[in-house]
Amino acid sequence: MPNRLAESTSPYLLQHATNPVEWEPWDDASLERSRREDKPIFLSIGYSACHWCHVMEHESFLNKEIAAQLAKDFISIKVDREERPDLDSVYMTAVQNLTGRGGWPMSVFLTPSLEPFFAGTYWPPEPRMGMPGFSQVLSAVAEAWRERRDAVVTQAREMVRSLERPLVSPGATMPQSDELLVSAATTLARTFDRHHGGFGAAPKFPHPMDLRLLLRCGERLGRKEDTAMVVKTLESMAAGGIHDQLGGGFHRYSVDERWLVPHFEKMLYDNALLATTYLEAFQVTGRQDFSEVVTSTLDYLLRDMTDPDGGLWSTQDADSEGEEGIFYVWNPANIQQVLGQEEGAMFSYLYDVTPDGNFEGQSILNLPKTIDQVAAMRAIAPDELRRRIEASKKKLHHQRSLRVPPSIDDKVLVSWNGMAIDALARAGCSLGEERWINAAIRAATFILSSVRTPAGALAHQWRKGKASGLAFSDDLACLAEGLVSLYCATFDQRWLRQACELADRLIEGFEDTACGGFYRISPDHERLLIRQHDILDNATPSATGTAANVLFTLGSITGEDRYRASAERAIASSARIASSAPSAVSQALLALDLAVGGITEAVVVGIPQAADTIATLAALRNGFRPRVVVAFRSSLSEEDAGPLTKLFEGRSAGPQGTVALYECHNRVCLQPRYGVDAVTRAQQLGLLQ
Repeated sequence: MPNRLAESTSPYLLQHATNPVEWEPWDDASLERSRREDKPIFLSIGYSACHWCHVMEHESFLNKEIAAQLAKDFISIKVDREERPDLDSVYMTAVQNLTGRGGWPMSVFLTPSLEPFFAGTYWPPEPRMGMPGFSQVLSAVAEAWRERRDAVVTQAREMVRSLERPLVSPGATMPQSDELLVSAATTLARTFDRHHGGFGAAPKFPHPMDLRLLLRCGERLGRKEDTAMVVKTLESMAAGGIHDQLGGGFHRYSVDERWLVPHFEKMLYDNALLATTYLEAFQVTGRQDFSEVVTSTLDYLLRDMTDPDGGLWSTQDADSEGEEGIFYVWNPANIQQVLGQEEGAMFSYLYDVTPDGNFEGQSILNLPKTIDQVAAMRAIAPDELRRRIEASKKKLHHQRSLRVPPSIDDKVLVSWNGMAIDALARAGCSLGEERWINAAIRAATFILSSVRTPAGALAHQWRKGKASGLAFSDDLACLAEGLVSLYCATFDQRWLRQACELADRLIEGFEDTACGGFYRISPDHERLLIRQHDILDNATPSATGTAANVLFTLGSITGEDRYRASAERAIASSARIASSAPSAVSQALLALDLAVGGITEAVVVGIPQAADTIATLAALRNGFRPRVVVAFRSSLSEEDAGPLTKLFEGRSAGPQGTVALYECHNRVCLQPRYGVDAVTRAQQLGLLQ
């Protein structure tokens, strides 16, 4: 019989709805049951694309003896970390404090007062590889609860006290120089892998926020070695197995240092953040291969990860047919069956498909040599080889589509959609792809209209027609940032108005005005053991860092000093951490680059379809200009300027209706430029950055 998870909308919880374990959701009824029956809680947190979550389910949660053991001694609660990032963050911190490491599946034992006292991640059902068996763990914890209750409760309360220690303290001030940025780049350089790119040893994660920070240090501060680290990393990732060479997009991380063997799950946030990173690298270098990665990544999201209603889905599983990665791997016979002998042999040579394979007897597609290198070795014109390879990839991608695909978690999360809207709008604007801008408009329209609580507030998620959960601080911050980028791509005032509404809600409901930065939850959310700051970057940027970026931008173009003041407090709250562990707050350091480098407001006023207006806007949108914000007003329109009233005040088109460019940097405005002079100045504006 199904357990109580059958009532959930979460694909992850529904995966466990027919387990013999008597799973409960995290709700008042299950928590009250723990108190009433005086049983500790076994809290299991994971997500639908997590390979080891599937393994623990098959090994332990489908085991009737283990299920009976759990039922006898515990209240078993299952949580989707993507639905409840607030719970996940609190108890992951406890896991890390108790064990020195973390990960999923997360396994935590709580008192009926919800205080953690023992924790781990994956346990096998029986002792193996130096790990105790899950059955042994359950027996030991149950025995401790019965026989040594006082010691368990004391330990739990000590853990709560350690969790209550804040990451921030009052009195911090925002740095006024580039010193922290240089220090962060220097620290990253110490762990940079000069052979394979990336930072540290295996397993390797993409670190998009670090890469974007290095691009800014490289370009504004003239530290070309920082740019070189980014280029090497992105080259290696694009050539590696972490990059889906046929379907586009990136897997979660690489289990080796070479970016060859990925953990095969695909996450919306990784692909959104990496699309933005590759876009900025293209803007810096002009390299077409980086632009092609942007295209294939965003097209993957539109093709495979977009809900019919317009939102973007969360994750694609690592497993299909019960095996990790089987959907993605090939052998020479597979290839030749589709392509024939000659083309199959060429493709296999280029993409490292061999009889022995590079992953459990099969081959993950990757590029040990570039197409130009192989073309030279085989005496083929590079363009001809590219044409042949693209034709082969289309055939193989079609053949792969006939396989059993990995399952998709089709819930729509606001924060991750905000990152995708940001990437689609930026890339569509920069690369002239209207379909990406249209996709961003659809997603934004859907979220703002449909992902709402019954009271009308922004919700955290949506699935199959049902919105649930109150938005967290990162939902508001990421969506606001996406909407600002959508304004810059379309110059439609409604996106900026909505971004300002989100910013107001963020400041009013989530800001720590005493210490700076933003809490994960507001007073309207469920009260947890502690109210955590969302200040540290993980796989996704922190709410504090994202808010600092978008509030600086909004403060600059709206003239609202309260936005800028809040952003400065957020950066100040991150400064102490940045001095010792800069990668933990790279998103906040991006905001610091805005603050010390200064934002340039470029206001264009002209006739929308006039040649000089089009040329001026095109010039402003080209190149790497992370500190230039472009606003446009039609000289033919009487539309209310809304949030841009102060910015547009007293600004009109040039003589005889020619385009006008008004430029202000750090609140100092230059003489306006008109007509051809405006176009020329727009082309030069990047030199200020």
